[in-house]
Amino acid sequence: MIRLIAISMIFSVYTAGESLFIFNSDEDEARYYQIINEIRCPKCTSGSLSSSNAPISEDLKRKIYELIQEGRSDQEIKDYVVQRYGKDSLYEPDFSENLFLWLSPAIFMILIAFSVLLIRRR
Repeated sequence: MIRLIAISMIFSVYTAGESLFIFNSDEDEARYYQIINEIRCPKCTSGSLSSSNAPISEDLKRKIYELIQEGRSDQEIKDYVVQRYGKDSLYEPDFSENLFLWLSPAIFMILIAFSVLLIRRR
């Protein structure tokens, strides 16, 4: 029984350690963690890739690691993710496609200021 427990503990440590990545430099490791925090999990509704343990997230983390090891830039990695999983996979929306959403608060404030000026003049 003790041997069975020991073997299962060794196996569990081995399988848990398998998902760890070895980086060439601290900068690559920092880039990896920054990128997986900026990308949404393809399966989860609103979680980041770093907070997900879904199998598709683990595959994507492994692919990001491989791309970093190949020397790809952050933008190239994000472009790969967008091409594969769509534009909603990034937390930072594109300004040109969401122009109305980005400018609507400013337009709304200008309209309020204009309305207040018109009311005060009367």
